[in-house]
Amino acid sequence: MSLIEKLTPEQEALIPVYRQKWRAIALSTERIDREKAAEAVKAAYVAIDFGYEEPEIFFQDSPYAACNWMLKRLSPEFLDSYLNEPNSLGSLFCAHFFQEILIIVNPQIGRQVYKQLGNCFYYATDDPLNHQIFNDLNERFSTQSNDRAEDHSWWIEIQLNDCFKPESHGNWMTGFDFCISVLNTVYPQQEWKVFQSLIQECGWLFAYDDICIICDRPLHIRFDNQNRLHAEGEPAIEFIDGYSLYFYHGVTLPEKYGKIHPQQWQPQWLLSEENAELRRVLIQGIGYARICQELQAIELDTWAEYTLLKIDADVDEEPIYLLKMICPSTGFIHALRVPPNINSAREAIRWVNWGVDSEEFGVQT
Repeated sequence: MSLIEKLTPEQEALIPVYRQKWRAIALSTERIDREKAAEAVKAAYVAIDFGYEEPEIFFQDSPYAACNWMLKRLSPEFLDSYLNEPNSLGSLFCAHFFQEILIIVNPQIGRQVYKQLGNCFYYATDDPLNHQIFNDLNERFSTQSNDRAEDHSWWIEIQLNDCFKPESHGNWMTGFDFCISVLNTVYPQQEWKVFQSLIQECGWLFAYDDICIICDRPLHIRFDNQNRLHAEGEPAIEFIDGYSLYFYHGVTLPEKYGKIHPQQWQPQWLLSEENAELRRVLIQGIGYARICQELQAIELDTWAEYTLLKIDADVDEEPIYLLKMICPSTGFIHALRVPPNINSAREAIRWVNWGVDSEEFGVQT
């Protein structure tokens, strides 16, 4: 079998198409078909061929519901069976199928093809969806454990680390699918079929020797135009059981901010918010014009329709100096932040204009 040394321009142009295909699958918000999901899981248990019997399958509406369900079952019998057992089958699924597929596909493609495919054969460690859900659940169950007689949050963390997360494998699926469908490489058909089914039919899986918990997909996943998790006044990630996470242009928000539209955010919140990143987000969402008006900015200097202001309240890590500009025709107020070492409105205008004094413009706007 000849080695595929380089992609043609036509083949290379198809890489983004396959990336988008698997991104759409990974971020699907369609409800899982429970029958198909169960079939996919049972086929995976058989395919890894380690002597596992068909598992008893349980369905949960979200990863949060799955973790709660496991904690409620922490009877002595459940502890004996699962407390010291890592949720390792999820990792085992990946290791088995990747190895079986790679061992056949890998020898057929050359180093240049790997380079052209980019990061298709690397684990997507920066996957924002999984990273954010993982962090949120860790925090939630660590907090909940304070109210429990015994702290099992460490065990939940292990389960979250090792569970099977289909959307983490979009890179691999892009690479495999491209090689199989575009390059016509030889591949292990049964393993590819089973692994595709797991990715396409299931949400997160908590897989053990004799039970498997299948989670449903999110009901909504919302992004901004830069593909950062983002929503205004509603969850960016929302499951059907109400488990939700809030984000503002990729920054995690607590529910108290996230469920309120930024137009209703209050400048006074800046005075009590201790987290610097959240203060930055609040400032961005509220806007300097409203902050000036409602936090009683101090007027330092004026020139024409421009005013240099300072907010004396402890809002940010360094003092906030603003150049307020009033549009002569509409009366609309604009405010731009300027460095705190600026001493006059005219100097602030010069800084905003990249060092050019406003009088040097032929027409002043």
